[in-house]
Amino acid sequence: MTAAGTITVLCAVLGPVESTVVRRLGEAGAAVTVTRRCADLTELLAAAEAGSGRAAVVSATLPGLGREPVARLHQAGVRVIALDDAPEPSTERLGAIGVDAVARSVHELPAAVRDEHTRPPTAPDADLTRPRARTGRGRLIAVWGPVGAPGRTTTAIELSVALAEGPPAPDRTGPPRRSGRGSLRGRLSRAGRASRRARRGGPREQVVLADADTYGPSVAPRLGLLDDSAGLAGAVRAAAAGPLEVESLARHAPVTLPGVRVLGGIVRPARWAELSGAALDAVWDRSRDLADWVVVDTGPVLETDELLSYDTRAPQRNGATLGALAAADVVVVVGGGDPIGLHRLVRGLDDLAALPVPLTPDRLVVVNRVRAATVGDGPRGAVRTALARFAGVDPFLVPDDPAGLDAGLLTGRALSECAPGSPARTAFGDLADQVRRIVRERMSPRAEASPWVGIPNRRHA
Repeated sequence: MTAAGTITVLCAVLGPVESTVVRRLGEAGAAVTVTRRCADLTELLAAAEAGSGRAAVVSATLPGLGREPVARLHQAGVRVIALDDAPEPSTERLGAIGVDAVARSVHELPAAVRDEHTRPPTAPDADLTRPRARTGRGRLIAVWGPVGAPGRTTTAIELSVALAEGPPAPDRTGPPRRSGRGSLRGRLSRAGRASRRARRGGPREQVVLADADTYGPSVAPRLGLLDDSAGLAGAVRAAAAGPLEVESLARHAPVTLPGVRVLGGIVRPARWAELSGAALDAVWDRSRDLADWVVVDTGPVLETDELLSYDTRAPQRNGATLGALAAADVVVVVGGGDPIGLHRLVRGLDDLAALPVPLTPDRLVVVNRVRAATVGDGPRGAVRTALARFAGVDPFLVPDDPAGLDAGLLTGRALSECAPGSPARTAFGDLADQVRRIVRERMSPRAEASPWVGIPNRRHA
């Protein structure tokens, strides 16, 4: 029976030094008791999740030791202390995967265990529902939409290109004179869009476009990339093994569009387990250092009921989507401009509001392929009215442009390259400007007093 105040330790140390470690930790006066001697990482994780110890002493070279196993140990309430007695220390790698403390010799272990046990846990973010202010770092935009191919990938690609073109230059020409037919508001809107088109081309910004869809990854084939360009999976593997440097991430994300680096998705949907939670979160965090904007194309499914079918510690197929949504500074929700697409969009907004993970309140709704052939005369007004009535949102509308979009699909290019005059390109440029405005206003001092910025979409908290 363990005495009160004694620290229970799980030991997973390789080689003959293991017996020395156990004896050293069990010395009288150390206030440490080894409750389990584990042969490998699998046994260590099982013992930790069974509550057999409050700390784990592991070899720095333990096979399989990486970011994901360390995260599982932390979730079980176990602190991780690594024994790194090699001539060349791997302190940086161990710290990158989340190890709490490193001992360079067996004699340092008891003190390291006690010090780590008495250190107070890291305080969590007091308000996870508020967007995280990351001054000087890139912003992450998650593009999500319900099932049915509403245009998530197209929106992610065109939004990435529009963000890479940089913000429009200030308009010093003044408002147009009131003349001719049409309302002043309509003429101002048309003139503003035309002015933005003419004034683009200022300071460009760097963008990372990542495909995190675990059901139908489409960014790589849409851009004509080879099947072996699954850059996101490679970046996740690098992040799981140790520190993910910006240079390493850049090698996995080649420049494919003007100003846009692309992290291609998994080659086959069956390989969804390669996109694991903790390592993928590290990729998103490092991507903010690589680019001004990180645009993530996510999968359509949000359900977490798969926990009932699999072991609770097994990889979750929807974890990549849920993790990107939780990390996002702005969420762009995409729907199709037809009765079925609008119905799915309304239901999808409700599903998004019911997620168990905290999301940013800054969300924009985009409706693609708005056309009279599917919703009748006055399609823009009909779509706005329907979404205002059933979802309480005022969406961005992207007109149908089959010729321009087909040209992009045929050539593997963005609209700016194959159809620069496309009305859909203009709409995506307006969307990029709105994303910039939301981020700018969120970072302003008065954002503390205003929990919601952006177009008057209903806040799904």
